[in-house]
Amino acid sequence: MTHDARSIAEQNTALPPDDGRERFAGYGVMGAPFASGHCLALRHFPASSVGAGYDSVWHRDPAGEWTIYSSVRPEASCARYFGSATEDARTADISVTWTGPAAFTVTVDDRLVWDLELGKSAATAAMTGLGRLMPAALWRSDAVLSMMGRVAGPALGVGHVGLTGNAANGQRFRANPRMLWTVDQSRATIDGVDLGPPGPLPEQAHLGDFWIPQRGMFVVGEAYFEG
Repeated sequence: MTHDARSIAEQNTALPPDDGRERFAGYGVMGAPFASGHCLALRHFPASSVGAGYDSVWHRDPAGEWTIYSSVRPEASCARYFGSATEDARTADISVTWTGPAAFTVTVDDRLVWDLELGKSAATAAMTGLGRLMPAALWRSDAVLSMMGRVAGPALGVGHVGLTGNAANGQRFRANPRMLWTVDQSRATIDGVDLGPPGPLPEQAHLGDFWIPQRGMFVVGEAYFEG
């Protein structure tokens, strides 16, 4: 059985059981900062309990202002939970094209092109192994997720990690990153301008209690939000 990122990402994705929360399943780049002060993130959720599946790209500029692009209307995508922390939220034509077992390209309209290559580390392998073994009840525990976040931050070298808390719009959230990869290469242009090399932001960014990692991380899993 192959366990490369592309094979796993392209498997059919089903919603987790209804627990009274709004639910999403798929994969994404939790965040990928650039030394220039820009930061990008991706959400590819083919399974959504609030409407059609969608793609979303988040962009933070060096001034700290966020824009969320989504392939569906903002109120049925990430802006539903994080819109109050953004400068703008808009619909866009977004594509995610896998170009190899661990490489893909993201485009947003004719404006943004983002090429990524994924890798593994001892820490991502260990956390992925743990994720496969954890019973569902532990994934629903805020105490367990808080502990995982405290361990994951230093282990992965990404700064603070918040797997549970309040989204920018006030809803409680719970993130279940079942499988992890590092982002080993990340190159992006916006309006033809290269964002430069990857690198941590001067100050770690966050939207509510969701913290953007200080190095690129790719995950497969689920997210839960209060309605």
